[in-house]
Amino acid sequence: MRPLPHEDDSAPAPRPATAGLNILVVGVGGQGVLMISKALALLAQRRGFAVKQSEVHGMAKRGGIVFSHVRFAEQVWSPTIARGEADVLVALEWAEALRWLDHLRPGRGIFIADTRRIVPPFACRSRKPGAPSAYARETPADVVGRHAEGCALDATGIATALGDSRAANTVLLGRLSAWLDYPVSDWHEVIAAIVPKGTREINRAAFDAGRAWTAPDPDESEATALATAAPAPDLHIGVTIDAAWCKGCGICVKLCPERCLAMSGPTAIVTSPTACTGCRVCEWLCPDFAVTVRNEGVPA
Repeated sequence: MRPLPHEDDSAPAPRPATAGLNILVVGVGGQGVLMISKALALLAQRRGFAVKQSEVHGMAKRGGIVFSHVRFAEQVWSPTIARGEADVLVALEWAEALRWLDHLRPGRGIFIADTRRIVPPFACRSRKPGAPSAYARETPADVVGRHAEGCALDATGIATALGDSRAANTVLLGRLSAWLDYPVSDWHEVIAAIVPKGTREINRAAFDAGRAWTAPDPDESEATALATAAPAPDLHIGVTIDAAWCKGCGICVKLCPERCLAMSGPTAIVTSPTACTGCRVCEWLCPDFAVTVRNEGVPA
């Protein structure tokens, strides 16, 4: 998305290298949140700042929330950043970017986010085909303009084009470096120090790509916006149980996740046809081939 204009539209205005900063890095497990925070902490230490870093990652390996506070200045007392006190928010996942927006300093915080969406299972509250999810609806255009400086970019797509989608975090680190007045050589040295030796080349390329990123033209901005397609219409799922074939084993009844089948005497019957999502578990597991599930389209 298009960042807000600066005195020099070709690049963001860098923050002074002598100034301390509060930087909040957020995402989900496995995205490399801690790698970014370690890079920032090491860079700040090498510049002579006092540094405090705090992180919470809980059930990160199962896709849980990960966030890390990085604070550096001449003196730092608390390791955490209070709401409204973050100078920079770096988000590796779109919903997490929205979740932590209120931690940015009003009017002058820097917002940097990957537009990648990782939709958690609990956002899919209906298993019906075409049902909308409860994932956040805001788009980059809705968010970026609210802040003094910021951008939303497809960091995952950039990293994938370079050969490894896992380097998306380094793409965002490169984008952040454009706002901080530190020599590029310092950033390269820090990245080389913390990433595995075999990934140094791809991470350096990802950093340089992020640093060199420019917002697309307004006519092309739709290409970077989050997809907001209308949900598909409700579908009518038909379930037929052939009583002549059914032997009454009850497997379909016991394993139907929607509980729309029941036993009636020696055979199974459909009790709640509108609850069926068309998962076909009953059809696949029926040992007697008595169950047929079909999509009958939108009912008239």
